[in-house]
Amino acid sequence: MALDTIIELSNVSIYQKNILILTNVSFTINRGEFVYLIGRTGSGKSSLLKTLYADLPLVEGQARIADIGLNHLKKKDIPFLRRKLGIVFQDFQLLPDRTVNDNLLFVLRATGWTERPKMQQRIQDVLEKVGLGTKGFKMPNELSGGEQQRVAIARALLNDPDVILADEPTGNLDPDTSIGIMNLMFEISKAGRAVLMATHDYNIIRRFPSRILRCDHGNVLS
Repeated sequence: MALDTIIELSNVSIYQKNILILTNVSFTINRGEFVYLIGRTGSGKSSLLKTLYADLPLVEGQARIADIGLNHLKKKDIPFLRRKLGIVFQDFQLLPDRTVNDNLLFVLRATGWTERPKMQQRIQDVLEKVGLGTKGFKMPNELSGGEQQRVAIARALLNDPDVILADEPTGNLDPDTSIGIMNLMFEISKAGRAVLMATHDYNIIRRFPSRILRCDHGNVLS
């Protein structure tokens, strides 16, 4: 893996329950690079992302992300991998029964943080970064969809990850709100993180042009 390369796949095949989804996948992504992952529904975008964050095991080919090999990755090592990644989902996946602060505190505890003052400072730092510095006391249902997605992005930034993997992060948002989220995602990549974002929103791609990987008939084309 070259010095600036943060994701590298070589001849990877991706399976869901023994069904071949993608074959012969080979590409690299560098630090600070923003890359779109596009393709029809069911073309393998989510399966590729799940392989990168080890929700699906890698059984064929070679892959490294954030200097961790995905081949034969042991279950006990998956949390270590995920501390190096930030994952943003379309449906936010916030815990509805606790405040924004407590949602983020839950993640910090789950990833090994123990010192309360440092945890509170980190939470405040990431909320300010996404423009929600005064919203930590709110419950998720008191926030707009765009604000909930900003919380999800703040959550992804908690452990200062090398890579952000985003699966349709604007899919449930109106166009104006989507623009704000995209500006934020590009700021994150300009700060030196690699961002790989699955989307089918071609208006977004036209407005925010960047490199594209396309899932098409079982292949990933660049």
